[in-house]
Amino acid sequence: MLGMKTRGLALGVICGVLASAALRAQISYEAPMPVRRVISDHTERQAAYQQRINEVIDWRIDRIGTDEPKIGIDIASASCLLLRDQRVSDVNRKIIALMKDPGTGPFWMFPTVIASYVGRDKLSPEARGAIRDAWRTTRQVRGDTENHWVMYHTSLYLMSELYPHEPGNTWYTGHSSEENLQEARGWLLDWMNITTGSGQGEYNPTHYIGEYAIPMLMLASYAQDPEMRQRGHMMLDWIFAELANVTLEGVMRGPNSRTDDSSVTERWNALASTFTWMLFGNNPPTLNYGGFGVYFAIMADNYEVPEVIYRIATDRREDILQHDRARTRRYWRYSDELMPPIYKTQYLRRDYAVGSTQGRISDPIQSHVWDVTWREEDPRGKHPTIFSLHPHSSGKVMQMFFATYPEPMPRGVAVEGKPSYDSADKILGCSPYEQVFQNLDTVIALYDIDPAERFPQVNGFFSKDLNQVTEHESGWIFARGGNAYLAYLPLADYRWIPHLNYQRTASTVGRAYVREHTGGRVLVSPHVKNGTIVQAASADEFASFEAFQAAILALPLTYQLEPVPTVQLTTLRGKQVSFTYGSMPMVDGTPVDYSSWPLFGGTHLNSELGSHRLTITHGQLKRVLDFTTLTITNPDSL
Repeated sequence: MLGMKTRGLALGVICGVLASAALRAQISYEAPMPVRRVISDHTERQAAYQQRINEVIDWRIDRIGTDEPKIGIDIASASCLLLRDQRVSDVNRKIIALMKDPGTGPFWMFPTVIASYVGRDKLSPEARGAIRDAWRTTRQVRGDTENHWVMYHTSLYLMSELYPHEPGNTWYTGHSSEENLQEARGWLLDWMNITTGSGQGEYNPTHYIGEYAIPMLMLASYAQDPEMRQRGHMMLDWIFAELANVTLEGVMRGPNSRTDDSSVTERWNALASTFTWMLFGNNPPTLNYGGFGVYFAIMADNYEVPEVIYRIATDRREDILQHDRARTRRYWRYSDELMPPIYKTQYLRRDYAVGSTQGRISDPIQSHVWDVTWREEDPRGKHPTIFSLHPHSSGKVMQMFFATYPEPMPRGVAVEGKPSYDSADKILGCSPYEQVFQNLDTVIALYDIDPAERFPQVNGFFSKDLNQVTEHESGWIFARGGNAYLAYLPLADYRWIPHLNYQRTASTVGRAYVREHTGGRVLVSPHVKNGTIVQAASADEFASFEAFQAAILALPLTYQLEPVPTVQLTTLRGKQVSFTYGSMPMVDGTPVDYSSWPLFGGTHLNSELGSHRLTITHGQLKRVLDFTTLTITNPDSL
């Protein structure tokens, strides 16, 4: 691993100097685009990785101070200082002060655990004692989502390992260290077993990837039990293999279990981009390294992304096609299924990507079901995507997933960081009235919306960065995004409204969000029987934009909206697709059998359902993660 001391000191000194010099000149999220190239030399690749790690830590230390916009020492900067063995006496005083009013829950727990481990040989006995006492006196709330539980149990596990053989009256849980370890380990093993057997509930999260990667790196870095350390390392490979596989030049594509109102359009603007920058170097990081990027950087010496995963992210020799599974968030009410399956299709080409799930309620607030995105040379500030959705809002659906009182829902979530949930013009979320089928770069989304729904309409997002937008008399809307040609067919009448995003400024913190026009538009089709067809292609496949339009107009196509939406289409790739709302889609006369889909099935990632075994390949490179034996095999060739 990169953290091995055989070369860490010399390389760390060299790269630390380089990173500090670069930091003073320009930090990466403000710098020109990185040169996108595949670094074949292992030493050069790891030196670049180390330089990026040091840049994050240097930046976080540089923010410490009293003058605006600098801030004082907090847990994150304390860990950075401890890592560098700087200002330890200041850190001791600050830790003692912070522990007088400790926080609660996973987002307080895991940073405190990191500081405890980084400072276990550097913090004073008084500072260590202050942290330890906070874990006795302050009840820690576990949270209510998958990422919360991963952070919570990882933190409890590692803190109990750090303080073994201590009685229940020294822990907020009332349990002994050994009982805490047993509970936390049991939950983590169960989560890993479910994730590697039937899929992750929070799949492809644009931001919450950090809440999984950081706890797994904590296990890989700090766990005393070799088995748990190995599990942490293997789960990092699992998470980052999928991340690499769903990115195009460092930007995450396709459906997301959870995203937000900004990154659903500006696909780059998410914590996932900081991870692709740090691991692969083919994309600029987000502002302030996504916030949580600093916690990963503190421990990043202890993880080296395998070459096969690096190559998947950076060395695209062919199109990527994956048919994979995941699962919904856990249902607590109104369902006989606990975690129904999600079927994901991802198709990535050099100029664009198309991704989808089959549609259903996956996460009630922040899901993103399907899109077509295109490549932008510099993705910052760009909205390279087109898609549609039903703007669903339902108190009953929220009660299915949250074990809380129904009265505050759904409007209460609007003041808790999810401002668009109860808005008719939103472009974020999933619906029980949407069904989607994708075949390569063709997407058909059908809607049969209950007329009693609060928002009986379909919204389509059209980016400010689209060019040559043409509303053809046939009903097709043609456009160009980057080097991709796009054809979008709404199946019912529509009107245009401006796209307004949600922003918080210094004047609105603690108050309602302000809405700002992004320059994009929303196609609003106020019909409950509805649908969208999108076909993408590379511009260089056609002699001209007009030739692309002619090819689309020549495709055999019939559709009807009554009694339920139905489409028969021959795609640009020659596939005969038939799709009726409420029925299985058919391709060339054969029904699609989702039940036969593996956990991962495709170009680079393959895993049989329930096998707990993932095979990762790229060219002659191969890596196998086997959770039944807790082994990693990495032969030199296929």
